[in-house]
Amino acid sequence: MEKPKTDKQKPVYGMASNCAFMISRAWRDAKSVLLICAGLILCAVAASLLELFVTPMILDAVGRGVSPGELTVLIAQFALGLVCVYSLQTYLKANTLFGRVYVRLKLSIEQNLLECRTAYPHIEDPDYLQRAAKAERVLSDNNQAGEAVWATMTDLASNLVSFTIYLLLLSQAGPAISLLTAALAAAGYFAGERIRSWRYRHREEEGKIHHSLNYILRRSQDTKLAKDVRIFGLGPWLVQLYDKHAQLFYDFCVKGRRRYLWADLLDVALALLRNGAAYGWLIALALRGELSPAQFVLYFSAVGGFAQWVTGIFQNLGTLRRQSLELSTLREFLDSPEPFRFEDGAPLAVKPSHLYAIELRDVSYRYPGAEADTLSHVNLTIRPGEKLAVVGKNGAGKTTLIKLLCGLLDPTEGVVLLDGEDIRQYDRRDYYKLFSAVFQQFAPLPGTVAENVAQGEDVDLERMWDCLERAGVADQVRALPQGENTHLGRQLYLDGVELSGGQMQKLMLARALYKNGPVVVLDEPTAALDPIAESQLYQKYHDLTRDATSVYISHRLASTRFCDRVLLIENGGIAEEGTHDSLLELGGRYAYLFDIQRKYYAEGAMENE
Repeated sequence: MEKPKTDKQKPVYGMASNCAFMISRAWRDAKSVLLICAGLILCAVAASLLELFVTPMILDAVGRGVSPGELTVLIAQFALGLVCVYSLQTYLKANTLFGRVYVRLKLSIEQNLLECRTAYPHIEDPDYLQRAAKAERVLSDNNQAGEAVWATMTDLASNLVSFTIYLLLLSQAGPAISLLTAALAAAGYFAGERIRSWRYRHREEEGKIHHSLNYILRRSQDTKLAKDVRIFGLGPWLVQLYDKHAQLFYDFCVKGRRRYLWADLLDVALALLRNGAAYGWLIALALRGELSPAQFVLYFSAVGGFAQWVTGIFQNLGTLRRQSLELSTLREFLDSPEPFRFEDGAPLAVKPSHLYAIELRDVSYRYPGAEADTLSHVNLTIRPGEKLAVVGKNGAGKTTLIKLLCGLLDPTEGVVLLDGEDIRQYDRRDYYKLFSAVFQQFAPLPGTVAENVAQGEDVDLERMWDCLERAGVADQVRALPQGENTHLGRQLYLDGVELSGGQMQKLMLARALYKNGPVVVLDEPTAALDPIAESQLYQKYHDLTRDATSVYISHRLASTRFCDRVLLIENGGIAEEGTHDSLLELGGRYAYLFDIQRKYYAEGAMENE
């Protein structure tokens, strides 16, 4: 696992590397971005030169006594040149947005795909989630570094070209002017560099605040929570919670702006010093008669422009540095190492009609940041075709055990074996194909019922309806407005429907049956079902898992009588093991818990009567 980065760590990628990265992406995805940037650079340089020479040229022409007609033509030429340059510049700026947005969206798609396909441990890793939030922010809108960097690089290149031309021009009036101006501008930049990088050095703090804000916003917009929000009056509390974290982010931004203010004040002070020295030098030359009126105006304008280009260069460098730091966080996220092997792993083909054996050998697992193991030195072999039940109190480690079996987590100690082979050698996505699973937290997608069951658009309708029938939800699907073509959820579709918890759980069971994996995993499959539906599912359990190895998690111990073996998980290990009847005869912890549940259900039945 990758170690969390601290604020003191330097970015992996430098400014030049990040600029080259963006240029290579534009060359691959939208070459128009580079062509328009080149055109804007030429327009900016041409406009600055025309503005610089127009007044000195007119003064020179007047001094030489040219005719009014010639003077008019000269002025018209400069005016026409400026009109053409500004018109082309306006046209390019109007069309530059499309390519830049396309490059940013391509990067955003890559970043989102990485989040969707990453190994499961990353989903539970706070450090990874913070880095993901920061990477998303870099590409979130036009003003963020993922797109704004193009304007910065364009301005920087324009300033560099103009700076070179002005430097050659001013050198004719003496190198002292250009050297003094450049030295003072450089001093201001390097003095303020550390101040400007404050935000990057505190990026972890900012990432935590953004993660909290995004979480609160997502939960407050979740339609599944709407009933609870209204019934329990949670609206004001959610607003208060969001305002609290928004205030934290505001305070963070204020701290940064205060530091940037000091850097700006330093720039202003040095600008006054360098401009005053340069103008004094030119006035002295003019008073000694070493400059003509046209030359004085030319150099006087050039000094202001030269200072502008030098200041612009270092300002652009400062901006580019900040944007580069943000781009580095994006690239570092895109380069995040995976804890599992995927394409570089050995292929694992699902063998038809083959029943697999899965073994946990001396397996321990501790969640990141936890002080103790959730599971400790567990040894378990699931025999081919076995029906295994895993029971225990909430928090005992049942779901963690299932995640280890399914390869969603790797043990911190020990090894998981498939038919005697370490699963870490395989392409983990191939390993996932072995499992048909229904977890407590499932993910219906915004599509049709048929697409959700078939997990894609290529739907075998006969097979789909068979799975819906076996899961006990076919009649409910037929009753929907469009049957199996009814859209689920209202996030994307106005005609979407919201299924009840029990209906959705049965639909997810149908999805697991449709996949038809050789290992079936049911993690609390009756949690959202009523007692009658629960009993019907128990009766179908053998049929649903007839040709598969199956693992069944439940907190209702009565369900275990349908299984070949029962595991009671307590204190990070297997406390008891056997069949339902043998464990009751043992009279241990399992029998004690079963007796408590039996009395609870009996009392509930009497109250209902």
